Amino acid sequence: MVVALVGVVVAGTAAWMYRSRPARSEAIVSTFHYTCKTGEADGILCLESTYQALTRAKGVQAAFKQLKLAYQQDPQVRSDCHVLTHVIGRTEADEVSDVDTAFAQGDNYCWSGYYHGVMESIVKRIGANNLAAQIPVICANVKQKKPYSFDHYNCVHGLGHGVMDVTNSQLFDSLKTCDRLTDDWERQSCYGGVFMENEMDEINLDHKTVFFKADDPMYPCTAVDEQYKNQCYLMQTSHALRVANENYAQVFGECGALETAYRNVCYQSLGRDVSGNTTSSVELTKQDCMLGQNQQAQSNCIVGAVKDFISYYHSDQQAGALCISLDVTLRDLCQTTKQKYYATF
Repeated sequence: MVVALVGVVVAGTAAWMYRSRPARSEAIVSTFHYTCKTGEADGILCLESTYQALTRAKGVQAAFKQLKLAYQQDPQVRSDCHVLTHVIGRTEADEVSDVDTAFAQGDNYCWSGYYHGVMESIVKRIGANNLAAQIPVICANVKQKKPYSFDHYNCVHGLGHGVMDVTNSQLFDSLKTCDRLTDDWERQSCYGGVFMENEMDEINLDHKTVFFKADDPMYPCTAVDEQYKNQCYLMQTSHALRVANENYAQVFGECGALETAYRNVCYQSLGRDVSGNTTSSVELTKQDCMLGQNQQAQSNCIVGAVKDFISYYHSDQQAGALCISLDVTLRDLCQTTKQKYYATF
């Protein structure tokens, strides 16, 4: 049960990265009286400053209320929602003394980015020099209250984000820091945060990752040690799709060329991408997953997609519609995945 939760939760929470990029437009959300130009280089910086200021002035709940309104109106907010929840979390954690206090204000909206942002701030406060010694106990209270829960996951996954921040996005060093955790479930969750932050750094304006290669779309997964590979491949197809100019059939083929042990997780990662890039549209998700070269590719794509449907909607109804739309050969797998994941989620 514990092992299953790692794969299930990671597949769900990474989905923010795969929403389609917004078209150029102007967005004015009058409820907070801000104007940010979306689809331009400074659009996300404007939005980050907006939500940082709002959180400081009005608190976490007011910031989320505004974010949920803006999500309905502003394509850049939809695209960068997870990033903006990181901002709200970081800002709140700067104002409080500990993980528990910050988590108590939290909201799972947009794939739980708030909690990841909290952990970034907590880790930064601890500092790189003290982190190796303290990392085993940072999430101890959360674990004691709710062991192997979604809160526990968000705490240790968030550590991975924070470690990348204080190491200047040095991926291999960050993974070694996660190794200081004494629980394998926590280590795996922390690795996932490291790889997710590496993906975020590919599109960040203020700092960039050097741990991607245009001529090797599966790097760094092809270079990391064995214990890191599963979490790496759960994130990697985002980069592979960018390299392939969103050619799903090509990336299906790249997943199929991997060593056997990691093909399924790569296909599931691609399923999450498919759902994300179609804003969890039943017909478009089904259509893109069927680009898989065989039933193994198609079925695992559906597994990743149905988890993302549930994560996106915070409901199993839309995932159920996806399952019903499928041929009988895939329908039972889809339904079983939906039931198990929704119970965990």
